[in-house]
Amino acid sequence: MSGTFIHRDSGGNLLDLRPMNVSDFSFELPPELIAQRPTDVRGDSRLLEFGGAIAPTDHQFRGLPSLLRPEDLIVFNDTQVLRARLHGVKADSGGKIELLVERLLDERTVLCQIRASKSPKAGTGLLLEQQVAAEVTGRDGNFFVVRFEQDVLPQLETHGHLPLPPYIERPDDVQDEQRYQTVFGEKPGAVAAPTAGLHFDDAMLERIDAMGVHTARVTLHVGAGTYQPVRVDKLEDHEMHSEWLQVDQAVCGAVAACRARGGRVIAVGTTVVRSLETAARAHGGELQPYAGESRLFLFPGEKFHVVDAMITNFHLSQSTLLMLVSAFAGLEETRTAYAHAIAQRYRFFSYGDACFVHPVELLAFNPQAST
Repeated sequence: MSGTFIHRDSGGNLLDLRPMNVSDFSFELPPELIAQRPTDVRGDSRLLEFGGAIAPTDHQFRGLPSLLRPEDLIVFNDTQVLRARLHGVKADSGGKIELLVERLLDERTVLCQIRASKSPKAGTGLLLEQQVAAEVTGRDGNFFVVRFEQDVLPQLETHGHLPLPPYIERPDDVQDEQRYQTVFGEKPGAVAAPTAGLHFDDAMLERIDAMGVHTARVTLHVGAGTYQPVRVDKLEDHEMHSEWLQVDQAVCGAVAACRARGGRVIAVGTTVVRSLETAARAHGGELQPYAGESRLFLFPGEKFHVVDAMITNFHLSQSTLLMLVSAFAGLEETRTAYAHAIAQRYRFFSYGDACFVHPVELLAFNPQAST
């Protein structure tokens, strides 16, 4: 980060007054703490509360209602994960390929990653699982554009595999069919799960509703770029991946009503944070409906316009998601919380445990931060 920002906690204590770099967001994680499978029962995970003036406090996720108030609004991401990974061969050479759909461009065309011994050129025919025919038509940055002979979604649903994250070192299986989707996901388009939502089961949603806590839903189709580390020294030089999102009028009305009754807007996942903050920034800081692309990169020094608390998982070292959490909760608070989680043997990443994160006070923010 070029320049400096003043960063204080809720008690007014000065925490930081210096430039930041990627190494500030590094931590060493014992490999055995990377969750390779979900808990036996959805919601049986642990929950670490931290941020602002709250020291790391251990809970069970089943105890989440004790951290909520009836006037609160919880916002979920209702995206659904595509069976986005396909295996096959190049039609001319028989060379093996793996295709990972990043997003649908139309009913028969996708933007995707292709893993092969040699990158295919435009015009290369592909034979995917069960002889599904497709053709590489060109490139778009680091991605390939591939045209299928038939509609894509039915082919993915029939022949595709769930795109488990790269740190889960096993093939997808029957358990993942249910557990790598949220119970409220209904809009296909993501290639990675909004993992904070994986902890919620129907019983938890019913408990929250019985308390009088309000809920709303946005849509952000998570892209594979969510796993990419920041590979530049200066954070403002990072080129954020693009993801499509929608925040509708119903969500904006729910947030306004929450503000009027004195409640908190609680985002379930960094995807919801980015959705709400993107929609607000598109209208000068005021939340209004928005549908389109977002490259919003939130790192320490940023100002949050909408979100008052968040539920999220533990994130990769040097990732943009860890930077977002650090921007919200405070860098030192986040470091302390992650050290506590490692010492207490929390489970990390997509199938791991969760956090309930409170905001830190930011008295000044970096005017060069990405919008």
